[in-house]
Amino acid sequence: MTNGTATNSLQFLLNDQFVQVDNAAPTTTVLQYLRQQASLTGTKEGCAEGDCGACTVVVGERKGDDLELRTVNACIQFLPTLQGKSLYTVEYLRQDDGSLHPVQQALVDCHGSQCGFCTPGFVMSLWGYYVGNTSAPSKAELKNVLSGNLCRCTGYKPILEAGVRMFEPEPVIFDSAAASQQLAKLPATTTSLAYSAASKLFYAPGNLAELLALRRQHPTSTLLAGGTDVGLWVNKQFRDLGTILYTGNVAEMQTMELTSDGWLQVGAAVSLTDAYERICEWYPQLRELMLRFASLPIRNAGTLGGNVANGSPIGDSAPWLIALGGEVVLANADQSRTILVEDLYVDYMQQSRLADEVVVALRIPPPVADSEFRCWKVCKRYDSDISAVCGAVWIQLDGDQISAARVAFGGMAATSKRAPACEAALIGQPWSQATVDRAKAALGSDYSPLTDMRATADYRRQVAANLLTRFYLETRTVDPQPIAATRAFDQLETLP
Repeated sequence: MTNGTATNSLQFLLNDQFVQVDNAAPTTTVLQYLRQQASLTGTKEGCAEGDCGACTVVVGERKGDDLELRTVNACIQFLPTLQGKSLYTVEYLRQDDGSLHPVQQALVDCHGSQCGFCTPGFVMSLWGYYVGNTSAPSKAELKNVLSGNLCRCTGYKPILEAGVRMFEPEPVIFDSAAASQQLAKLPATTTSLAYSAASKLFYAPGNLAELLALRRQHPTSTLLAGGTDVGLWVNKQFRDLGTILYTGNVAEMQTMELTSDGWLQVGAAVSLTDAYERICEWYPQLRELMLRFASLPIRNAGTLGGNVANGSPIGDSAPWLIALGGEVVLANADQSRTILVEDLYVDYMQQSRLADEVVVALRIPPPVADSEFRCWKVCKRYDSDISAVCGAVWIQLDGDQISAARVAFGGMAATSKRAPACEAALIGQPWSQATVDRAKAALGSDYSPLTDMRATADYRRQVAANLLTRFYLETRTVDPQPIAATRAFDQLETLP
C-alpha cells in the first residue's frame, strides 16, 4: 500500500443509492458534500464544530452480517471516512407515497418545530433510535439520544413528547438485512485505501503494520481517528493537514479483549460509545461521566485512543485512567512498548511518545477488592460542555486504613496529572474527616491552575478540594450518604 497507486474515487451508499465521488479534497466534510455536491440541503450547518446537531446524519457500517447504524455530526466527518459505508440523511425518511415518516409526523403533531433550522438534526437523532427499537424510550434514554441536538425555540418539551409519540402509528420497518447485503457489494471498511485528490493524500490502512509503515514514511502526517477534534482544525483554524493517516480501518485497533493478566485492552480506534459501555461494566462509577462526555454523536465518532492521544489538559478520559493506573500501548515500525498513562504527558501538548509512535491501545486494570473509586466532571453546562475540572480518586483500604491512593485531576495544570502531596496525606491514614482535611490542604501544593473562560484559578482549587470531601461522604463506612447529581433538565420528570 505504501508504494501502490492511489485512487481518486470514493464509493459509498447515500440513502441506499450507490454513489461514486471523484477528486474531492480529503478534508471535504460530509456536510459540504451533501449541500454543495449532492444537493441534499435538508442537513444544515449550524456551528461547524459538532456542538449544535443541526447537521446530524446516520452512518451505517457492516459488522459481520449485521448493519450498525449510528448518528454522527456531518460537519466534522471527512468524506473519505465514508468509503464502503452507508449514509442516511433526512431526505431518506420521505415515504414512497410522499407522506412523512412517523418521526417527522410526531414532531409536527407535538409542535416540535418552530424556526425549523435544527429540526432535521432532531429528526435524524430520533430516527437513529427508532430504527433499532420497537417501543418508546424512557425519558433518560431520550435525553441521551438528543444530547447532541440544540434548539433555541421550543424549550425541548414538545420534542421530547415527539420522541415518545413516534412509536404510536403503524411502524415503518427499516430493512437492515437488505441494507447490509447492498453494502456488502462495496469495498469492506477493513480494506486498505489510498486516496489522492487536490494534491493531498489520505491513507486508510487495513492493518497495524501498514499504519506503522506509513507513519514511518510520512512522519509529519496527521493521524485521524474520529475527527471530533481534527475536524475543527480545518473548519475553525483552517489548518492544512497534509497527508492524513486514518486509523478507522486498522483491524487490530478496533478490538476489545481481556489480556492474559486480566486487564481490559481497548484498541485505540474503538469508539467512545463502545469503549465506555464495556469499561462501565467494571467501573459503573464512570457511567455519569460517559453520558456527559460530549454528546452521543460525538461519542459514536470519537475514540478513546484519540482522546488520550490528543493530550488536552481538559480531556475527560485521562484523569480516571491515571487514577486507576491505566496504561497506554505505543508502537512504531520497530517496536511496541507499554507505559503508564500518567507518563505519556510531559508538558502542555507535549508527550513522551516518539515522533513516529502511534497510540495503539489503552489498558485498564480490573477492579480491586476493598477499593473505592469515583470520577466527576464539573463544567458550566451539564451536557455537551468542556470540563472546568475533571477529577478522579482511587483508594485501597485495609480495614479502616488507606494503604494506597491515586488522585488525578484535569483542568488543574498543563496536563492531566496526579496529586502526590494529596496522596501522601492519605496513604497510611485512617479514612476519616481529619484525613480528608489534611489531604485537601496538601492538594493546594499539587496544582497551580489558570484562570480562563471556563473558571477562575480559585474556583478550580475550591472545586478540587470539595470533590475530595464528596469522595469521603460517598465512601465512608459509617452511615454513608451518597450524593446524587441533579440538573434542571430532570425537572421535566415532574411536568405533565
